[in-house]
Amino acid sequence: MSELTDPDASAPSGHDSTPGFRPTAVAAVPLAAIGAAIGVAVPGVSGSVQVTGISLNSRSVRPGDLYVALPGATRHGADFVSQAVDAGAVAVLTDDAGARLLALGHDIAVPVLLADEPRSVVGQLSALIYQSRPDGAGAPALFGVTGTNGKTTTTYFINALLRALGKRTGLIGTIEILAGGEPIPSLLTTPESTDVHALLALMRERGLDAASMEVSSHAVSFHRVDAVVFDVAGFTNLTQDHLDLHGTMEEYFQTKARLFTPERARAAVVTIDDDWGRKLAAAAEIPVTTLATAGTDGNGPADADGTADRTADWTVVRTVPRGLGSDFVLRHRDGAELRVHTGLPGGFNVANAALATVMVLAGGHEPAAVQAALDAADPFTVAVPGRMQLVSTAPAAVVDFAHNPDALARALEAVRSPEPGSKVIIVFGATGQRDQGKRPAMGAIAARLADTVIVSDDDPHDEDAAAIRADVLAGALAAKDDEGLDCTVLEVFPRDAAILKAVELAGAGDTILVAGRGHEVWQEVKGVNLALDDRVELRNALTARGFTVLEDHRIES
Repeated sequence: MSELTDPDASAPSGHDSTPGFRPTAVAAVPLAAIGAAIGVAVPGVSGSVQVTGISLNSRSVRPGDLYVALPGATRHGADFVSQAVDAGAVAVLTDDAGARLLALGHDIAVPVLLADEPRSVVGQLSALIYQSRPDGAGAPALFGVTGTNGKTTTTYFINALLRALGKRTGLIGTIEILAGGEPIPSLLTTPESTDVHALLALMRERGLDAASMEVSSHAVSFHRVDAVVFDVAGFTNLTQDHLDLHGTMEEYFQTKARLFTPERARAAVVTIDDDWGRKLAAAAEIPVTTLATAGTDGNGPADADGTADRTADWTVVRTVPRGLGSDFVLRHRDGAELRVHTGLPGGFNVANAALATVMVLAGGHEPAAVQAALDAADPFTVAVPGRMQLVSTAPAAVVDFAHNPDALARALEAVRSPEPGSKVIIVFGATGQRDQGKRPAMGAIAARLADTVIVSDDDPHDEDAAAIRADVLAGALAAKDDEGLDCTVLEVFPRDAAILKAVELAGAGDTILVAGRGHEVWQEVKGVNLALDDRVELRNALTARGFTVLEDHRIES
């Protein structure tokens, strides 16, 4: 499911309570205590009803659950109360509209609690029921990463560095969820609050030491991280995206900024490479460590002699290419230095690695121990699915999740080979039912930074795919004509045909970038999920042309 749509868009609402998410042992909470927590009276003997779980989805209710019936775009969760009760729900929480539906058409044999905005209390109740981070009890140190770009890679980097430090770790994010067992595929960047608290309780039950989590602006807007307090919150950057939800960049920023308050985090690391980061560092209501990384591409906060920008607590200096990746130094304002390497290409991955390092330091780990872990384990060469993922080297063929203007520009700059005559061929599109303003901007960026631009389909959703392509093409062709760019612009669809075309056009010394979908394995068209994995299509096309592809190792996470 996309991050655009509130998970209540169709009832039963939410995608919570996947079987592997919950702890095995939950102490029952009396319904009276649940009512008291949200200021709702529970009459008579109903107060003694014992609750052992909470769910937003009637299909994933377990015996002992409180079922939260929320309004959806077309149906109300109250329409599914009978199914929830049949599955073992012992009580229902809903709003006035849900109560009216129950009064009209249902004979409910369990207590029903009413709240003006039930979604706004789900996080609080989930924390109460699952005791996810109780005061005075051992709980995993929690690292949350927000920003427009880089959240996924930074959480993987944090996870890898913590493991190199000998910690047992968990991960909650776009690609997968790890709680000490087998990976669980993820449906949302940040799961519903019911799942988040269940997962944190499961991690505590399994004795994990730390966990890293992606925190999207949607997660804050839709209450998915309510009642979660991060030990360290990190900020990557803020660029145009999700304006279909937030309307303006200022509103987008303010939503992100809500993570950097005492109710949600104890400490922060903020990248201050742009005005948004500097504004956040100044506005945050918690202790902030600042990080300057804008010199990762050869200019920026470091002075010509490599001295650090004194406005930041930590600054990236002396970035040197090594293989596809980079060596760099993190320098503290007091002169202390850490030597860091990332095997992933691009200055933005230097920035991601720097942020992960400083967040782990802010979490209480000593610099000497961090340096030893960096030297011994090379944690920032971990493969991140669909994030600058290399499929072949001759031609260089890369799959990346870049799906907004800033990320697309960074990806294209990162894959450009210094070899004379080497061409960059890009396959990309734009997602349907999203911020339409970024489509021509992305087309123009591709025209400026690639030699061959192949516009195809991303996930059209319910929008007309041809109209989406036309918006992207318009931007590419306008830039080509107005700026006299020497690039070729093609429209090829469906997407597998576009990938095949890119490979047909590529020589061994060229670079192919397939952007926008990254790790995704389904393409949504008019409500139908079509199997489509860019990595598989690219690998197959390369093999058919006789090129050698890299082995598809299980992604380390």
